[in-house]
Amino acid sequence: MSTQLPVDSPAETHGSQEPQSDKLPMLALLALATAVFITSLTETLPAGVLPAMSSDLGVSESAMGQSVTIYAIGTALTAIPLTVATAAWRRKRLLLTAMAAFAVANTATAVSTNYPVTMVARFVAGVAAGLAWALLAGYARRMAPPHLQGKAIAIVMTGIPVALSLGVPAGTFLGKVLGWWVTFLVMTALALVVIAWIAATVPDYPGQRPEGKTRILGALSVPGVTPVLFVTLVFVLAHTVLYAYIATYLDHLGMGSSTDLVLLVFGVASLVSIWIVGAQINGKLRVLTIGSAVLVAVAAAVLGLLSDTHALVYIAAALWGLGWGGVPTLLQTAGGDAGGEQADAAQAMLVTLWNVAMAGGGVVGGVLLDTVGASSFPWSVLILMAPVLAVIVAARSHGFPAKRA
Repeated sequence: MSTQLPVDSPAETHGSQEPQSDKLPMLALLALATAVFITSLTETLPAGVLPAMSSDLGVSESAMGQSVTIYAIGTALTAIPLTVATAAWRRKRLLLTAMAAFAVANTATAVSTNYPVTMVARFVAGVAAGLAWALLAGYARRMAPPHLQGKAIAIVMTGIPVALSLGVPAGTFLGKVLGWWVTFLVMTALALVVIAWIAATVPDYPGQRPEGKTRILGALSVPGVTPVLFVTLVFVLAHTVLYAYIATYLDHLGMGSSTDLVLLVFGVASLVSIWIVGAQINGKLRVLTIGSAVLVAVAAAVLGLLSDTHALVYIAAALWGLGWGGVPTLLQTAGGDAGGEQADAAQAMLVTLWNVAMAGGGVVGGVLLDTVGASSFPWSVLILMAPVLAVIVAARSHGFPAKRA
């Protein structure tokens, strides 16, 4: 999940390449979308190859599921302090550094035969994600004229559903055919490609003076910020409890061989979702957010009640994708709107809580798997979505208003 790049003062933006026309710099935006793809796929790829990774590294599936948790912990622990510490860095240099760290971490994951070493590599990848997510949405805004900034962010955020719709299923398939480690080497190669792409096409911008943690925490007093942060924390937790263990859950249903197809359905639906959100978010943020929460809750109910029919599992995956695909854009936009002049601080907290929830989802899912069993996953999602819906509906004046300012 991303934080918004703080807006620099006129003096600080001297020499930067600000947009001069009504055209979007598509090559540069697509480079950023590919960077988003890499960060998203690196985070979620273990979900598709979890049984194979656990077998090769000699640990249980619940232990291997913590490879998603440790990644999120790396991001959650470092997003705010690294954003503050590197605030003065040139933006392009910082983004290239983050992508290079992904290449190193994915290579280490691929060649490791030792569980602790793999977990260290995953933590490093999470740290790199903390840097990247703190830049990407703000970069998109800076490269676009004001009236096209929402569209620019939507283009960059397509990296998330593409990772889910194509990346994870493709990685799952490669893992079956060639070995899970091959998928991480492919990620390294892709990171090297995007480094060259960013270097060639993405404009550079100066950093800014560090704001410090006091201002970041001060954003909590801004009306609307707290509801958005609560929804982010619980919504992402609900999603991750199931998604981190989707291969294990499908094994439980006797559909383990269909994991890549189920993820493909989920991902394609996510692409549709982000297209709808990108087209309608300016006027319908509240309706879209409520609709997303309802769709995820309905998908969980279908999985909990009707998963004996495999066709309905695919339908549930489609509903889940339709609900989830636009959530990153919706929550990021809501956080920026609610934060107002402190949007940068609100976004920094949002990305931290997003990854706390990712880490928590891996832990909660592992505990549920070991104590109750995989059948508990959809019911846990359904329980968590109840307060999410309640807060979204209640935050009508601030947080998720009927009309955006």
